Amino acid sequence: MASSDKPEVLASKVKEQEHKEGDKGGIIEKVKEFIHEVEEKVEELILGKPTVEVTGIHISQISLEKVEIVVDILVTNPTPLPIPLTDINYSVESDGRKLVSGLIPDAGTIHGHGSETVKIPVTLIFNDIKNILLDIRPGSIIPYKLKVEFIVDIPIFGKLTLPLEKTGEIPIPCKPDIDLVKISFDKFTFEETVATLHLKLENKNDFELGLTGLDCEIWLSDMNIGSVELKKSEKIEKHGTGTIEIPISFRPKDFGNSLWNMISGKGIGYTLKGYLYVDSPFGPMKLPIGKVGATICENQKHG
Repeated sequence: MASSDKPEVLASKVKEQEHKEGDKGGIIEKVKEFIHEVEEKVEELILGKPTVEVTGIHISQISLEKVEIVVDILVTNPTPLPIPLTDINYSVESDGRKLVSGLIPDAGTIHGHGSETVKIPVTLIFNDIKNILLDIRPGSIIPYKLKVEFIVDIPIFGKLTLPLEKTGEIPIPCKPDIDLVKISFDKFTFEETVATLHLKLENKNDFELGLTGLDCEIWLSDMNIGSVELKKSEKIEKHGTGTIEIPISFRPKDFGNSLWNMISGKGIGYTLKGYLYVDSPFGPMKLPIGKVGATICENQKHG
């Protein structure tokens, strides 16, 4: 009997082993299914990765000392989950040399299926640029490369860096030279004199200037005749010259001994000090002007 029971015992053990292996296979299949679901979710998130795009670069202010730039960057979140912008790293370089860099922490959150325009302000100090780019000269135009890294915190993935680059040009403005070439008289009496100032402007920049305004005080022979304004616009080509005519009126008797020099057409000293408002390919500028010199006076206006 003992020998006849052995086949049954073996068959029972085989069935038990197959049952165990069947349970084990079921667990493995469930694990595989779970991994597949996770992979699908990951793939969905990857396909919905946020994007960044530069939509505009604006020069908000420019002077002889600095230029302020605002960079508009559109951040789009195609996923249904809100994505925090933890940090924004930026830098500006020219010819491989870094001009400025900065960090903007906690830049906000991009809502699910939403987009936001993030503004990055960048200030470039021209004295700092000249210390880095030793061969730079006032009036020139330099190339730049803007590099930005958006660090976002994506659910499941964690932190992800979204880089972008943008190139362009910025000017290093130079103030124009100004000269009072001559004064021509339209009307000359001891009570009131009407005259025209002939100003010569030299543009020392590698870009054209469109004159839009003038805020300038003038002294003739140490006598302040007040401020003058530009009556019409004028365009001066790069490295070119232009002439503007400014009408003035004053009382000659206030000039004392200098009156004879004006009547006889001799030279008279002058001082100019103020600002010139111009348009440029990079936006409007307010440039200081100033000059101390001497000019000639003519008894009639010449064209």
